[in-house]
Amino acid sequence: MKATLVLLPGDGIGPEIMAAAGQVLNRLGELCHHEFSMHSYLIGGSAIDAAGTALPHETLVACQQADAILLAAVGGPKWDDPTAQVRPEQGLLGLRKELGLFANLRPVNLHPDLQDASPLRSDRLAGVDLLVVRELTGGIYFGEPRERRLSDGLIEAVDSMVYNQAEVERIAHTAFQLAQDRRHKVSSIDKANVLESSRLWRETVTQVGKSYPEIELEHLLIDATAMYLVTQPARFDVLLTGNLFGDILSDEASVLSGSMGNLPSTSLGEGTNKHGFPRGLYEPIHGSAPDIAGTGTANPIGTILSTAMLLRHSLGLSLEAEQVENAVTETISAGHRTVDLTRHGEPCLNTNEMTAQIVSRLKRP
Repeated sequence: MKATLVLLPGDGIGPEIMAAAGQVLNRLGELCHHEFSMHSYLIGGSAIDAAGTALPHETLVACQQADAILLAAVGGPKWDDPTAQVRPEQGLLGLRKELGLFANLRPVNLHPDLQDASPLRSDRLAGVDLLVVRELTGGIYFGEPRERRLSDGLIEAVDSMVYNQAEVERIAHTAFQLAQDRRHKVSSIDKANVLESSRLWRETVTQVGKSYPEIELEHLLIDATAMYLVTQPARFDVLLTGNLFGDILSDEASVLSGSMGNLPSTSLGEGTNKHGFPRGLYEPIHGSAPDIAGTGTANPIGTILSTAMLLRHSLGLSLEAEQVENAVTETISAGHRTVDLTRHGEPCLNTNEMTAQIVSRLKRP
């Protein structure tokens, strides 16, 4: 296969973990005779410094023409002023919006050898295998009006949580279809006891669920779900939720695996690439970790597993994706850890060493 991939290293540890993904793709290309044409572009803080915008036109055009996009991370203290007109996260939000990437998928699987790395007791982690399906282009992050205004002599700020029926139907179908290949359960998360947008969400999801009679549907409030994620995480299969709640819950769920550094994600839309597969945006769920940037201690696993998701969803290379996932599993089983997965004083590998261990275990399907 020949595929054109856009790499967006971004900021902080981004260039370090993106290099790990590049090594994996290069090795797979050699083993399986694929030609991955990889091109790097600016986004986030680095783009602001170079071009004055978080999403340069050149970057957007390249992403629109690529078969898939791999993003590392954006942001850092240099650009942290929330009142700034141009901020790194605008690059990511803009890319999602421009490409119509409405569905964010965040799987959470726990390697049995990493149970001690999680802050939860091991008995609560048995059987954890869940998928957060987050609506990505609507809700409070994009709703209007969004403004500050003067009211009775006081400054007030307004953000609007807006969803329409079609947006909810689209993400709900995605969740139910994914549940068909899993354990046939969807937990829809909202705040329907308070928010009108959540009441529409619940009504619409219920209606969509009637088209999937083989799938069990439950409705849960966001606050109860936050509690269940740390007390009964194994009860969940597919969690379906909106933009804001999904952002929070997926980060909470990440600690189940022992480290945010372990977990991948993909954002998919309705368009397809030249191979007929979704043109997705793939990224680890962690941030740019500026406090460790340049130290060589970043965990590359989340980025490498995001690469596996790219192979599967955007290129149709499921066997190659399994090889990447197996290589990660075997590396962990062999006892190799980055510092975020160890206790104080325990031996650990740096980013390059961990990547080398994983690459050495790649095989031809």
